[in-house]
Amino acid sequence: MAATRAAPRRFGARAATKSTRIVPVTAGRWPDLEQLFGEKGACAGCWCMWMRLPTAEFRRGKGAGNRSALRALVAKRPPGLIAYVGGEPAGWVAVAPRAEYVRLDNSRVLAPVEGERVWAAPCFYIHRAHRGSGLTAMLLEAAAAYAKKQGARAIEGYPNVNRAERQPAAFVWSGFESTFKRAGFSEIARRSPTRPILRKALRRG
Repeated sequence: MAATRAAPRRFGARAATKSTRIVPVTAGRWPDLEQLFGEKGACAGCWCMWMRLPTAEFRRGKGAGNRSALRALVAKRPPGLIAYVGGEPAGWVAVAPRAEYVRLDNSRVLAPVEGERVWAAPCFYIHRAHRGSGLTAMLLEAAAAYAKKQGARAIEGYPNVNRAERQPAAFVWSGFESTFKRAGFSEIARRSPTRPILRKALRRG
């Protein structure tokens, strides 16, 4: 993404180019998120509801039901941030208080680690035209800054450990460990070799 000068910072989006903008997904931006996710709802009808719903409810709503559920969240308050490149929707990160992601409570591997006012950034979606461009790192930094502005004391992620082989986009929705560590996240638990829990303190001031 070439540009001649840096754009104003938006919720901490580091090294954003002139044509990149990262903002909360409000009701007015729902059509842009819908465009980004496309007919498949980002991945096989998920609509970024996998971490928010029990398995049975998620499966029942796969597709149109999950789309409606996400739209209802957007109508209440931003459940994540959307990145625009050249004015077009290019990427998404889910970010919200950790307690909103019920699947964490039901997970042996990702069950919550002690901490107050912890937010989470569990899901990313990058349009295929922008994968590998560094947009995930920009979204992660923006998510941390947004969470801090909302009063969070820390933010967590649950990335995949980097593998040598190239992985389909469907398997890297949680981001990569290296991306989180470059953004200042530290490991606080690892109950599975491939799924660490990483956290970053959000200091005030």
